[in-house]
Amino acid sequence: MKLICLATWATAITATHLTAQTFTTLYSFTTDGNFGANSDGANPYFAGVILSGNTLYGTAFYGGRYGEGTVFAVNTDGSDFRPLLSFDGSDDNAYPYAGLLLSGNTLYGTAGGPGTTSGTVFAINTNGTGFTTLHIFTAANSPSYTNSDGAFPFDALILSSNTLYGTAEQGGSWGNGTVFAVNTDGTGFTNLHSFTAINDDGSNGDGAFPHDALILSGNTLYGTAAVAGIYGNGTVFSITLPAPQLTIILSGTNVVLAWPTNVAGFSADGYTLQSTTNLVSPAVWSPVVPGPVIVSGQLTVTNPISGTQQFYRLSQ
Repeated sequence: MKLICLATWATAITATHLTAQTFTTLYSFTTDGNFGANSDGANPYFAGVILSGNTLYGTAFYGGRYGEGTVFAVNTDGSDFRPLLSFDGSDDNAYPYAGLLLSGNTLYGTAGGPGTTSGTVFAINTNGTGFTTLHIFTAANSPSYTNSDGAFPFDALILSSNTLYGTAEQGGSWGNGTVFAVNTDGTGFTNLHSFTAINDDGSNGDGAFPHDALILSGNTLYGTAAVAGIYGNGTVFSITLPAPQLTIILSGTNVVLAWPTNVAGFSADGYTLQSTTNLVSPAVWSPVVPGPVIVSGQLTVTNPISGTQQFYRLSQ
């Protein structure tokens, strides 16, 4: 009986080793020319690629027409490689370190490796048109690298509704990095958190130098910071985003309820307006119908005033 079991096990191992793997080089970046310039880019470091249909999109840290990095596209079979953008250093756009985020036909990313003042958040269409600098991080004070918003955004962005969220490895009030939000049209930049000063023993209360992409669940962001914290070896952190502010205004025989369509720091259109006639537990909250319409940049609901009292709230 033992011999049969051993034979069966050996056969399984042999079958596993016979499984073939196919490695394919889809594209090799060309040799740098003068000042690191080339036609396509070089050194796509830790960026990785994203996929849409049969097209991969990514960034290269160096190379391109000016030697300061590229955004590129290539088909999944390796055909039709095309540089979508060569960074030229204007508006601090140079040396993209992180990967891209795709929403619709727009790619969003960060640029700002060593050699830039502080870095940027940018957008570009998938066909290479419409390049826009959404935010330029302010110059950091030397040698502390302190500023108001952050510096060197090394990581990919995430998107919720019309708000982009990301981290900057340095900068902020103590020079140890920030978590930030900015709308996809470049408005409403918000420094959500500046990591605090590091003590002489390498510790602090929250960590320092965030160097990974965030994730968002509900209204809470989660991330990691590489160093500091209580024991000096980094932290895992969360940031609870503020809820949108609901306003209520009397208008003739109606009550008008409104909240922002989007403000950096929260995604207001992820909230539902609810009402109840009684706050005594257990209160029963119901969605208000009809739903909101956008008026002057606000999600707005107009309800007639009735004889029954109503209490309202925004619920996610």
